[in-house]
Amino acid sequence: MKGYGSTGLEGILQKSYTVKISEYIGSGWKTFKKNPGGFVGFTLVAILINIAIAIVSQSVPLESFISLLISGPLNAGFLIVAFKLLKNRATTFGDFFRGFNNYLPLFLVSLVSSVVIAIGFLLLIIPSIYLAVAYIFALPLVLEKKMSFWDGMELSRKLISKQWFSFLGFALVLVLLNLAGVLLLGVGLLVTIPISTCAIAAAYADIVGLQPSSADFRSEVST
Repeated sequence: MKGYGSTGLEGILQKSYTVKISEYIGSGWKTFKKNPGGFVGFTLVAILINIAIAIVSQSVPLESFISLLISGPLNAGFLIVAFKLLKNRATTFGDFFRGFNNYLPLFLVSLVSSVVIAIGFLLLIIPSIYLAVAYIFALPLVLEKKMSFWDGMELSRKLISKQWFSFLGFALVLVLLNLAGVLLLGVGLLVTIPISTCAIAAAYADIVGLQPSSADFRSEVST
């Protein structure tokens, strides 16, 4: 898949693109198969962490906020490994936790986007749906292009808005994929969650483009 990374971020919004849903899902599956044990293991760790948060939050009613404290870096872990595999680079299980090396901007993009989406839901459900889809690339932009959280959110919104309905279709396919995982006694989520994230990574690589390997995920992200 050919991306637009070589033209620079300033040129991305001027480029036309198409959303290749089946190609991204297929790429997500192929990427997952390159490290199935790592993806399943990390998904299990993430699920267990969220279960622990839910148990603790029974006495302290802060479950949503506590989850937001770690959701950005945890979700970034899937992307870090997916991006490395898309570039045919070796990975280790520790790579899944490298999102915590850039904790603050990844936390902020997760927190602020969630708050903005929630406000949109309170105003009317349609703005909430629009923003939830439009921010699909916010986390990978902050992670991979080392953008500030707000710049990443805005670039994601502007870029995805060019093909918003196509991305809505992509998002719905991912939702259905994970619903299938739930129907398989929930165990299927250990496979469908990482495949979904790998599919998003494939879409990002195709539309935005990936940095050279030498620039991989150093702790230099702006806030």
